Amino acid sequence: MINRLTFLLFLSVLISTGQGNDSNLFSITPEILIGITGEPNTNFPDRGLQKQVFMSLGWHHTKYTKEWASYLKVQKTGINIGYANLGNKAQLGDIFTLQPFLEFNAFKCKDINLYLGTGISYLTKKHHPITNEFNKAVSTDFTWSFRLFMYYNMIKSKQVNWRIGLGYAHNSNGHTKLPNQGYNAFLFSVGAEIKTSKNLSKNATPIKISERTISDYFSIRYGYGLNVLSEVFDDKESVYTISGDYGKVYNNVLKLGLGAYFRFYEAYYNYITNNESLVQDGREFSGLKSNAFTNALNVGITANSELLLNHFGIDLQVGINIYKPAYKIDWRINQGWGDVPRVITESGGYYKLGNLDESYYKVKRTISARLGLKYYLIGTAKRPVNNLYTGVFINSNLGQADFTELAVGYVKTFKSRSR
Repeated sequence: MINRLTFLLFLSVLISTGQGNDSNLFSITPEILIGITGEPNTNFPDRGLQKQVFMSLGWHHTKYTKEWASYLKVQKTGINIGYANLGNKAQLGDIFTLQPFLEFNAFKCKDINLYLGTGISYLTKKHHPITNEFNKAVSTDFTWSFRLFMYYNMIKSKQVNWRIGLGYAHNSNGHTKLPNQGYNAFLFSVGAEIKTSKNLSKNATPIKISERTISDYFSIRYGYGLNVLSEVFDDKESVYTISGDYGKVYNNVLKLGLGAYFRFYEAYYNYITNNESLVQDGREFSGLKSNAFTNALNVGITANSELLLNHFGIDLQVGINIYKPAYKIDWRINQGWGDVPRVITESGGYYKLGNLDESYYKVKRTISARLGLKYYLIGTAKRPVNNLYTGVFINSNLGQADFTELAVGYVKTFKSRSR
């Protein structure tokens, strides 16, 4: 089972081993942010400005001793600890965040940095059908967190860089419980990057990249995920995945490949075998009962990309669903749920169903995506032929979370060659 402890342990490994001795400069950056919280649903509670306080601990890669840092020109890696007040403590509460991050120079300008971070957040308030009905942003205590920011070094000195930033922050639970409209915020920040010296270890010689290489790889993966079908059918149910991909590794840093996946959705299978409303005899999807197992499957093809950061990988996958027949049930149940009138009672009731003729349905049924973090047993800097990894991922239908997944996988990398 994917639970909070699993993800926290994964983050602990990242924090404790991700930096190594690759830096001769360490910084502490306190940061104050202010901005607006988007309205995720109709009748969302009133709120004031969102206010955040973050503290980042960063290791600067001023002398590249890691292959990945040298190729990617990563300026800083680290961990961010933050607090957010959403402007309505009674109904929206506060958010506490722990977030590993990377910073790159942007636009070939040394004074502009791009920040990318993903981690975990704890929320003090969540949706409740009676006491907090109109907050449909999240319904779990813990969520994924994501931040994308652009920073400008406004005033620089030897010890302190004063900087301002603009960016976007997002929180959601990966569809493990509904409602899950997510929090989206647009923020302005002011911060001070306070630098301290740190000696490189005696063996930390800056790496020299003299040759560009390419190699082939093959990977297989098994994943176990959790999701819920809808607010009415809200039990967490399993999603099982087997996938594989084949492609190229460039400079031992960037992986690009093509693959395929096979998934089984327990929620779809149970809906069909339990003879729920939309599959009953005479209803539009009654034909799905002819083979419940097959109709609960999802088959697709993917284009995969991954940044290799030695023991860690940042993985992004975009796919096309070739076969996902039960998604039409998903759409019909969920797409009309936010509309009125709707009445659900123990004796039965009515709720508006989503329209299958919408062009958005056809696109959302077709496009899948996957984003996550991997941990490799053997650091990729050693260029192992055989390797194992574990990872945590969010899978989505187009841009909306579908399920959260824990996966294990095997990678075989063939001999590299010059290019």
